[in-house]
Amino acid sequence: MNDIPALARGCAVLGTGGGGDVRTGSLAAIRAIREYGPVPLLTLGDLPADALILPLSGIGAPTVSHEMIHGEDEPKRIAEEAERIFGRPPGAIMSSEIGGANGVAPVAWAAQLGVPLLDADGMGRAFPEVQMVSMYVAGIPADLVIMSDVAGNVVTIRPVDGLWSERIARAVCVAAGSHALMSDYLLTAGRARGAVIEGTVTRALEIGRATEGTADPLGALRDRLGAARLITGKLTDVERRTTGGFVRGTATIEGTGDDRGRRLSLELQNENLVAIEDGRVRAMVPDLITVVDTETAAAVQTEGLRYGQRVTVLAWPCDPLWRTPRGLETAGPRAFGYDLDYVPVEELSHG
Repeated sequence: MNDIPALARGCAVLGTGGGGDVRTGSLAAIRAIREYGPVPLLTLGDLPADALILPLSGIGAPTVSHEMIHGEDEPKRIAEEAERIFGRPPGAIMSSEIGGANGVAPVAWAAQLGVPLLDADGMGRAFPEVQMVSMYVAGIPADLVIMSDVAGNVVTIRPVDGLWSERIARAVCVAAGSHALMSDYLLTAGRARGAVIEGTVTRALEIGRATEGTADPLGALRDRLGAARLITGKLTDVERRTTGGFVRGTATIEGTGDDRGRRLSLELQNENLVAIEDGRVRAMVPDLITVVDTETAAAVQTEGLRYGQRVTVLAWPCDPLWRTPRGLETAGPRAFGYDLDYVPVEELSHG
């Protein structure tokens, strides 16, 4: 339970603005541990090859998650449906995305179900669409999606591929009020090798702990991430709307101090996707772009962006999987409709 605050801070940073507000996930995790006991954190090597891994995540618009908070019934209903289909209960819970609340809440879900948490996820960050996971990049079939909502509905989807899983799951999510709990790419521990991004829960903990007890939390965070500082300034404009199960919009930061006279804009779709300054791209997906409070280095989610906030924008490299041809096809800038060829943040930030 003592690890939850650090985990939450790290997941918020890795969320790149999305994945949901970590505060609700943290409260749920602490309450579940108090009620059901601690959650073991296991690696793939700790599990038998035939152990069933149940990836779980919230799907929908982060702005809605404040009002429609997951209860204990949704993960239980999904686990029961998975057991009915596979003939055995899950051997571990895995976060589908380590970013935001979706990286913290699985602790609660694992505690409620009495199973361990896997030290891995499917993104190494947060992405807005269902097919944007390492399992899809690795060629694992998206042949089963199980969803549950706060009203008690359970929907089982048998899509023909990952793109159809996004279309159908998004439609179900919108019907449920733009927020639901989902499990997809259910797989065994043996099949997960090379198909998931390992060690990401540990990495989130390390990121969260990096800012503890230091006089320079922003510097400590940059060092831990190996991140470039794109700008430090004040939020002067936020245009944000919830549509089609996503939060979309643009945020503008005017530079202050040494950055006075500069202006950076961020394009949003749940997550921060592209950073642009004076018509020049400074960073782009699948690399990570996160807005943090300049004083505390706490990450600011897209739904928490407000006029006048003093923030710093950081950007750093994604997991190498996302820089493969299949990874860029899945979650590169063109996958989001931007007419941009991917250039690594290491080149853009120093160009």
